[in-house]
Amino acid sequence: MFEDDGYAFDTLAVRAGQVRSGEGEHSEAMFLTSSYVFPSAEEAAARFSGESSGNVYSRYTNPTVRMFEDRMAALEGGEAAVATASGMAAILSLCMALLKSGDSVICSRSVFGTTTALFARYMKKFGVRITFVDLTDMQQWRDALDGDTKLLFMETPSNPLCEVADIRQLADLAHSAGALLAVDNCFCTPALQRPLSLGADIVVHSATKYLDGQGRCVGGVAVGRRELMGELRAFLRTAGPSMSPFNAWVFLKGLETLSLRMQTHSRNALALAWWLDEQEAVEKVNYTGLPKHPGHLLAAEQQSAFGGMLSFSVRGGREAAWKVIDNCKILSCTANLGDAKTTIVHPATTTHGRLSEEERARAGISESLIRVSVGLEDVEDLQRDLLRGLSQL
Repeated sequence: MFEDDGYAFDTLAVRAGQVRSGEGEHSEAMFLTSSYVFPSAEEAAARFSGESSGNVYSRYTNPTVRMFEDRMAALEGGEAAVATASGMAAILSLCMALLKSGDSVICSRSVFGTTTALFARYMKKFGVRITFVDLTDMQQWRDALDGDTKLLFMETPSNPLCEVADIRQLADLAHSAGALLAVDNCFCTPALQRPLSLGADIVVHSATKYLDGQGRCVGGVAVGRRELMGELRAFLRTAGPSMSPFNAWVFLKGLETLSLRMQTHSRNALALAWWLDEQEAVEKVNYTGLPKHPGHLLAAEQQSAFGGMLSFSVRGGREAAWKVIDNCKILSCTANLGDAKTTIVHPATTTHGRLSEEERARAGISESLIRVSVGLEDVEDLQRDLLRGLSQL
């Protein structure tokens, strides 16, 4: 396969996974078809049974989606990948494929609010026990382990506080208990961090974010060992949380510029973080690129750059936070992230709004917290835009 020949990341991001049709197209082809024609009834039976490889039905076999999956596997350094309709669909597929009633899951409190809701409200209904722990407190992870623990799940850096966990240490802990470690790598992407190389078993992404990079489509993907991904694909075949071929094609185009974009996102975010740290109305800046961030050294070890996500707290609670957001003319008030356009949001009332007040407090989501996904604009323009609100506090 292409990815077996030792090519560098940027080459894989442009070339890996592509299979040309008989037409000899240079760009990846978009296969907008729901079904496929079999040469014979015998071949149809063989494909449906799995005795013969090939396309069956686009719910779980589509050439464009497969190209995206193969490219993501190459970029993350995994054996296989399964693409899904959204990032949350990837996490749901992971849970449904690999967990059963009576199993125990340990999850960081510092994850996307909907991830928390999926574990606490829905997986719990099916008899899966969930324990939430502080991301950076290894003792809490150890204390939560029991004989039924099958999965450890986390984001690093976390959403939206940018906390950093030691992937290798948590992988060793999971494996010592016979469990798997899954890492949401949405904030860094494989351009900046490859959790599988640090011992993680599964990596999940919301492809909607940086993998696309322009806020065009919704999708997700999981990457890992072939046998684990086989279990996820079996669930995909049955339940159907499938990625559309069109979205897969868009994501393939996004991956071609992933490395370039992530370096610019990182450079802009670092400059904006330093500037925010100097503003009188700002109480605290959460960005791993700042030397005073408690996870700075670990992030520098695990990541090749610090990414485009930051958050900061302002003096004055919700009213002040909303004033900053509402006075922005360039920054887009939207909960999406990883876009070429800088976005700004109030996590306590949006991305984490479905959590109870107590759950938000435990996760460190205060009313004064603002999250910014730093885009590709000129940094000085972003600073002037934020100053419209900050100067009024």
